[in-house]
Amino acid sequence: MNAITVSGLRKSYGDREVVKGISFDVPEGSFFAFLGPNGAGKSTTISVRCSLLPRDAGEVSVFGRPPGESRRDIGVVFQENMLDPRLTVRENLRTRGSMYGLSGKELESMVGSALEDADALGFADLPYGTLSGGQRRRADIARALVHRPRILLLDEPTAGLDPQTRKHIWNTVLMLKDKGMTVFLTTHYMEEAAEADDIVIINKGEIVAHGSPSTLKDSFCTDHISILPRDRSLAEEYLRSQDLRYEVRGDSLYVRLGSTRDAIPIIEGMKDNIESMEVRTGTLDDAFIAITGEAGQ
Repeated sequence: MNAITVSGLRKSYGDREVVKGISFDVPEGSFFAFLGPNGAGKSTTISVRCSLLPRDAGEVSVFGRPPGESRRDIGVVFQENMLDPRLTVRENLRTRGSMYGLSGKELESMVGSALEDADALGFADLPYGTLSGGQRRRADIARALVHRPRILLLDEPTAGLDPQTRKHIWNTVLMLKDKGMTVFLTTHYMEEAAEADDIVIINKGEIVAHGSPSTLKDSFCTDHISILPRDRSLAEEYLRSQDLRYEVRGDSLYVRLGSTRDAIPIIEGMKDNIESMEVRTGTLDDAFIAITGEAGQ
């Protein structure tokens, strides 16, 4: 069963069409990444899916129902802080849970479960406004989980966080996915999307690529070798003699490869003239740049 189905979705602001008839499915229990540069149409698509904006055309369903009838199935972690800074995390979650009709022992049980799943128990009784950025983000995740949704929607969840905190947040998200929750992610961090089961890349309101991380890398990336030669003129002469195309990047020579094993004869032929070298496989960042022409953050 699909957790989310989007078919022919269109949305305009005045004369500017920002989402241009896109379609995709998100299978239940999957980890789905929705990528694109700023202004690509990601946030508008999310807002329509969460019933925060009306669509102009097309269909959007969550577990087979319209978004407005499926709000309880979705927990959203927005980029902006959504909790009251004067209340403790636990008090914020109680307030949020009561909006879903929870009360008494059931409310306390679900608040406790959300705090535990988000790894937020250690600061649950501190005011939200006193927390660090990483703690606030974990509290935001707990807020999204308090009503036990079937889908966790994360809009740039680690933006602005340091690498260690990003890793901690990400471990929490992957744990939730392992528990069977459908995870829908928007991000500019390509290494986070590398964990996804499926990736859609949107640019200028249109889907420009769709596939698994390995499929996108195979289709849009190339391996390469970067060589710092002892004598650049001799190195360039050798590469030309082998009909190898190369680029000069600073003091190094950059050669695209069909596969990393193609580096072996180059290394053999230049071994007496190599000061240092690096052989790299293509990355999801490379694929994103090749597809959209823009680097991820």
